[in-house]
Amino acid sequence: MPAKIIDGKKISDQIKTEIKASIEKDFLPKNVRPGLAAVIVGDDPASQVYVSSKRKACEYVGVHSDVFNFPSDISEMELISVIEKLNHDDKFHGILVQQPLPPHIDQKRINLVIDPNKDVDGFHPINFGKLLAGDECFVPCTPAGIIELLKRHKIETVGKHVVVLGRSNIVGKPIAALLIQKSPNANSTVTICHSATKNIGEFSRSADILIAAIGQPEFVTANMVSENCVVIDVGINRIEDPSAEKKYRLVGDVKYDEVSKKVEFITPVPGGVGPMTIAMLLKNTLIAASKFYNINLNA
Repeated sequence: MPAKIIDGKKISDQIKTEIKASIEKDFLPKNVRPGLAAVIVGDDPASQVYVSSKRKACEYVGVHSDVFNFPSDISEMELISVIEKLNHDDKFHGILVQQPLPPHIDQKRINLVIDPNKDVDGFHPINFGKLLAGDECFVPCTPAGIIELLKRHKIETVGKHVVVLGRSNIVGKPIAALLIQKSPNANSTVTICHSATKNIGEFSRSADILIAAIGQPEFVTANMVSENCVVIDVGINRIEDPSAEKKYRLVGDVKYDEVSKKVEFITPVPGGVGPMTIAMLLKNTLIAASKFYNINLNA
């Protein structure tokens, strides 16, 4: 039996519809709306496309959004000054600084400058620390999206063995921190594998849920997974393909064609985790604005 597809596009559309309804019900009658500021440095094509997608999503749900573009030679102090101004601008309840930044700018220092109450990417050390402690905070968008995919597909996590391939601050570490929490959509036993792990296949074959965020195209093959496994593919890699119109195609960290024939559930690339990242960014912005305006979203 081929795997059941976890359709991130469909679920992200559901979440955006919910956010749009919340803005129309809870914000617009008060003549306010959530606001998101996106800061982009340089002209990286992938970053430009990604920020454009975020802006379109904002327009759809009713979030006010502005994009602040700067040349790649902007100084670190100049960028910090921009962020500090946005911290004090009440039009914006969320701030994101698109990665990657040029080499001369310290990403960690930039993360520190963003007001933790506007840190909708969830990268500020205060939010990161709260995440580990299990306290309320802004959760990084991709891990938050993964949890939402599992929850909305009613995939059990309690007591399950989750193997995470990758230890980045954006995906690997935060998803592990989320899944070890004592909560209904977590409470898992988590193993993290990375570039120094020996015999990764021994770990991945024991996984009830495998989260691949290792940044290597088609790294996970069919002999690395069990038949009842749920596979969440976070990777998005561009590989050459002379037969394709653009001479390349996008693949995940999982060899989809063969793994999808063996496992129980799988996310496709594209159309799996990717759309969820933007949906959760919008949700974090909604939450940030609700706190600023003292709006109870559950009322």
